[in-house]
Amino acid sequence: MVTVALAGKPNAGKSTLYTAATMADVDVANYPFTTIDANRGVTHVRTECPCLARNERCGAENCRGGTRYVPVELLDVAGLVPGAHEGKGLGNQFLDELTNADVILNVVDASGGTDAEGEPVPVGSHDPLEDVDFIEREMNLWLAGIIDRNWEGVERKSRSPDFDLEEALTDLLTGFGATTADVTAVLRSIDYPNDPFKWTDEDRERLARDLRRRSKPIVVVANKADAAPQANIDRLREQTDQPVVFATADGELGLRRAADAGVVEYDPGDPGFDIVDDDAVSDEQREGLEQIRDVIDDIGDTGVQTALNTAVYDRLDRFTAYPVQDASKWTDARGNVLPDAFLLRAGATPRDLAYAVHTDIGEGYLHAIDARSNRRIGEDHELTEGDVIKVVSTAGP
Repeated sequence: MVTVALAGKPNAGKSTLYTAATMADVDVANYPFTTIDANRGVTHVRTECPCLARNERCGAENCRGGTRYVPVELLDVAGLVPGAHEGKGLGNQFLDELTNADVILNVVDASGGTDAEGEPVPVGSHDPLEDVDFIEREMNLWLAGIIDRNWEGVERKSRSPDFDLEEALTDLLTGFGATTADVTAVLRSIDYPNDPFKWTDEDRERLARDLRRRSKPIVVVANKADAAPQANIDRLREQTDQPVVFATADGELGLRRAADAGVVEYDPGDPGFDIVDDDAVSDEQREGLEQIRDVIDDIGDTGVQTALNTAVYDRLDRFTAYPVQDASKWTDARGNVLPDAFLLRAGATPRDLAYAVHTDIGEGYLHAIDARSNRRIGEDHELTEGDVIKVVSTAGP
């Protein structure tokens, strides 16, 4: 399962966003380090379900009228402060939690209402661009520190006659969340000495920076956008080299809770909502809902679902594929229509989908059928978003 991590300074709204996205109970408070141990939960990315191509909508649990919600893991890491890579604010512990994350949502207080340490200050008095930069910087320095602390081991290995520097660095760095492909791609994109004794601090920092960018891409979530001065919105939009999504985690949480209570009709990522029980809404609640509606009108939605989709579908370049056992009915062995959805990397083939379903299915792969056309497809065929595929394997039907 894809893992999305929330990072940022204290009091930026990470725990509120986590609660809104997962509807799990966590501590949410207006003081730094409310979260100490990382919270792990399940949220979803949103896409069109292939059942829209059929006369009837499927009965999948995560399909709502043709809108499909595909599960991903969400990790809420405690707030980071400047100097986190040196252990400030238990920073190394919190940064280590990011090791297994595939992509990072850097949650920033767009209102400028919290200082660098996460303490409340008057709205507009802190520059949110500083928070965008410091998270990336702390992550880069954290990884550089890991490389530095382990470099002596690389130097010792270099005395062996069969020493291979790329292999040694791969062994080192795949233990911290990077894949072999990530390490190989980065090493081939930079110039570096073949002798590890000749590496400088700058060489190691460049390796750390480029590897972090590839293995832990970032999406900036400009939270509290409803309270942000327009100058902050403009600066975040124009002066950030990472994708920026404007959001109100408070607004999303309010709508999710109202929907659960049957007060509004709303699904995550909808561009609006309807109040369905006027009698159940007090004047104060109605005023709060209308304020959320005003924010949605300004930024398009609450931003929470957009941030998740941007992280997974855009930054990670994933797509959704649907394995079935009956290519004509699009069902599994029990007759469930489109019961499963898998997020695959761009360029994935039918065999990759088979392995995603189960290792035994992948190892016994024979061929695959495109259920939309009911035609057999080649092993090297690249799947795309919304493909419905029957995998034929010696390990199953």
